[in-house]
Amino acid sequence: MSLLPEHLKYALSHEWAQIEDDNIVRVGITDFAQQELGDLVYVELPDLGRHVVANESCATIESVKTASDISSPVSGEIIAVNQAVVDDPEKINDAAYTEWLFCVKADDLAELEKLLSPAAYEEMTTG
Repeated sequence: MSLLPEHLKYALSHEWAQIEDDNIVRVGITDFAQQELGDLVYVELPDLGRHVVANESCATIESVKTASDISSPVSGEIIAVNQAVVDDPEKINDAAYTEWLFCVKADDLAELEKLLSPAAYEEMTTG
């Protein structure tokens, strides 16, 4: 597994969350997740303005092997989606921690406290 970025928080469902200004949380999938999925061929992202609840499935990623639901790690409004990964899903395979999926304007950043640290996520994925 690649080294986990220390500035991110990690969900049990293999999403990463990056806290930005103004309660904005940028969300992507982990390198572990993209490796498990294999070559990505399709990404469906949530609609702008949609209100999501923490752990709610709101996006889908498909690979040559399977499809996987992507959940929001926090409750809030979808304020941005990354059209570049919709147009070219393989970008996620190439740079999982650079290629984000969507941004949520979080209702309560305290929900991020339920996420894993890099060390805890690594422990979960390596056993």
